[in-house]
Amino acid sequence: MTTVLDPTDESRPAARTVGSRPEDLTGRTVGLLDIAKPRGEVFLDRLAALLAERGVTVRRYAKPTFTRPMPADLRAEIAAECDVVISALAD
Repeated sequence: MTTVLDPTDESRPAARTVGSRPEDLTGRTVGLLDIAKPRGEVFLDRLAALLAERGVTVRRYAKPTFTRPMPADLRAEIAAECDVVISALAD
């Protein structure tokens, strides 16, 4: 079993499992999540370009602030629209 560490404050951590990774991104939609840290968009811009060169469908999302967890409606939107999500963690 894989352990996932979550930086949010929980008095009693919830049990979580890591989802399986696709072997290939062909035909999948990749969501790129900017968590609103400085220069995260620089990383995501480059990643979006590299994925687009390979014909991958890319959707961009942004958290309102890095200081709080992602809003539930944004999480639901990403889950409904994407097969894979990559978060930018940069400073």
